[in-house]
Amino acid sequence: MNPLESQLDYPFGARLPAPAQRIEVAPGIFWVRMPLPFELDHINLYLLRDDLGGDGWTVVDCGVATQATRDLWDRIFADGLDGLPVRRVLCTHTHPDHVGLAHMLCKRFDAPLWMTLGEYAMGRVWSATLPGADGAADADHFRRHGIPRGPGLEALRHRGGRYFSTLVPAMPLAFHRIREHDTIEIGGRRWRVIVGIGHSPEHATLYCDEDSLMLSGDMVLPRISTNVSVFELEPESNPVAWYLSSLEKFEGCREDTLVLPSHGRPFRNLHVRLRQLREHHAARLDEVLVACRERPHTAADILPIMFKRQLDTHQSSFAMGESLAHLNALWFDGRLERVVDDDGVIRFRAR
Repeated sequence: MNPLESQLDYPFGARLPAPAQRIEVAPGIFWVRMPLPFELDHINLYLLRDDLGGDGWTVVDCGVATQATRDLWDRIFADGLDGLPVRRVLCTHTHPDHVGLAHMLCKRFDAPLWMTLGEYAMGRVWSATLPGADGAADADHFRRHGIPRGPGLEALRHRGGRYFSTLVPAMPLAFHRIREHDTIEIGGRRWRVIVGIGHSPEHATLYCDEDSLMLSGDMVLPRISTNVSVFELEPESNPVAWYLSSLEKFEGCREDTLVLPSHGRPFRNLHVRLRQLREHHAARLDEVLVACRERPHTAADILPIMFKRQLDTHQSSFAMGESLAHLNALWFDGRLERVVDDDGVIRFRAR
């Protein structure tokens, strides 16, 4: 949690949308919340009035494919769209809470899916549970980074085999590609696409300079720090450095920007939050480096240093990814080196 949250401005106070209801946060832009079956128990979706192909809506992100979310969408279809169709489904990135029901929405309204190529492609890979993106690959990855064979590793294997495909049972078979610097017109507003990496392959944030509005997805969140993880498909990636570099793209955005995030409440003071996020990761990197100066550490050894609370299996998966991400950042920076033991377990020690 953000200990400096009081430095942010929440223009709607503690007000939250009730299930299947919407709050207008700017003319023609409506905030909707959907439940998630995790400790992080909600996602924010946004409905934007649009005239693409006729009067209707652009939906930004979809929620996971659970019956509870489907039921809430049915209520929105009945009462929350003013009798107008969805003309376009735009997903900021491919994580299940953002893309889980894209197939259902696109099929129901014969609407196109708009995404970046990297996000769409990875959604297809994970939804199909292809080799290398399955429970066996997860387990091998976590074992190499310090999770011992036993019930804990088997729980992670089981989760990896069903997590994504359960929450994203299908992806649309075609999509409309969006790219860095594209301008997308929605309801008379011009939104610039800002692509960030580190949290996901090619996360699309939408920024409207004229009206000081940002649909930030997961790139900039007010209360929690965005997860940046190393996963089995890309074990030698450097997502912490990529994420921090991506944050620099938001420095040119207006300070009075109303940020519409995927989790938490809409807020202002964007540049304050950018500074907080950079300082957060700098502090995490420092504590990881101190630990590795004392003795070599696996990613599993780093877990209780970075996450000082009990974690369930779902949280442990992301926490392992984030611990490894900070180790990899220090390794790429030349401050740590990797040592592989006879069992293939990787430890990091200070140079």
